[in-house]
Amino acid sequence: MVTNLLHPPMTDSHASPLICRTMNAMKLRNFAPPRNHSRINTSRFGERPLWFRPVTIIRVAEHNSGSGLVELETLAQKKRELYQAVEGINRGIFGMPSAKKSEIESLVQQLESLNPTPYPTQELHMVAGCWRLVYSTISILGSKRTKLGLRDFISLDEFFQTIDISKSKAVNMIKFSARGLSLLSGQLSIEASYKIASTTRVDISFENSTITPDQLMNVFRKNYDLLLSIFNPEGWLEITYVDDSMRIGRDDKSNIFVLEKFDDSENS
Repeated sequence: MVTNLLHPPMTDSHASPLICRTMNAMKLRNFAPPRNHSRINTSRFGERPLWFRPVTIIRVAEHNSGSGLVELETLAQKKRELYQAVEGINRGIFGMPSAKKSEIESLVQQLESLNPTPYPTQELHMVAGCWRLVYSTISILGSKRTKLGLRDFISLDEFFQTIDISKSKAVNMIKFSARGLSLLSGQLSIEASYKIASTTRVDISFENSTITPDQLMNVFRKNYDLLLSIFNPEGWLEITYVDDSMRIGRDDKSNIFVLEKFDDSENS
């Protein structure tokens, strides 16, 4: 690479993490998609190309062959491919063809094998902040979707998760809009606490939930337990991939979650 022509090769024993991160960020500019400095933001998921993301890569330690750097362009490309694969499927919540699901899960596994943060619970600052759901294997199908009115009457909008590492708390916010109630919008908020269980896993305990405004609660009241059973995060979560812009996790119910870092000032 050009870097090797300008500088003698550096080994991990001679290069500090800060230098490695800086060098990698400089090299990545040749591979990441063009940035649009004016952020494109919409109120509904999927109305802009998901592949149109600044791709952030940090220093990656190879798991099986000692220290070193994986090819940065490979990791950046896999992230772009994953964003393209999940485009237009509404996060997978209402089902998808089996071939599409297999494609997405293959890309997830490839990214997990390149995880730049192998011990995420030792670097919790990497998971702190606001995240937006991009893909999940949680599904709302058949009679469940009908009972919750999620076919014609109610729309499932954005799903956000905010993690406060200073309090070991997480808040999931699932946004809805009801077209028959003068475009009423609201959200289900679920608060949970977590405890570190291993270098990659956290145990999650449900604390409370609320639906606002009251008009939306009235819509869901009859099937509130069903709604909560779908989105209740209690159990454990394995953090299988995290970098500055993407996080992947797997839970004790065999669900996969892919989230992107989100500027929470835009979610106010």
